[in-house]
Amino acid sequence: MKKILFATLGVICVVLGVIGRFVPLMPTTPFLLLAAYLFSRSSPKMHKLLLENKVFGKYISNYLSNKPIPIKQKIFSISLLWLGMGSSIYILKLSDWRVALLIFIGLAVSTHIATLGKFRRRKHSTQSPNLHLPT
Repeated sequence: MKKILFATLGVICVVLGVIGRFVPLMPTTPFLLLAAYLFSRSSPKMHKLLLENKVFGKYISNYLSNKPIPIKQKIFSISLLWLGMGSSIYILKLSDWRVALLIFIGLAVSTHIATLGKFRRRKHSTQSPNLHLPT
């Protein structure tokens, strides 16, 4: 029963992630990472399909292994984010506090995208058995 629930939630997360690819301010990455987690706990076949997907597979694998994203992809993602936000602000004629909130969110997401892959996770040291580094 738990596997069926996790697989169903995984599919929902993939659908939301795909929608987030096209809708400004709707996240893609958290939904796809959650889907990968849910599939890893429920369906090895679905997990493999997600990681081998032509559109999202490499993206998810690189994110999970903390590999750097090419600078062109970062520039494209950040540009698309700000274009979508700017369009939303202009078309919806949002109030000042909503514009400020969107700008804050945009800055936070832009910073996250810009720093993806820059910080490597530390590995446990094999030289000193008493030294425990965080992973």
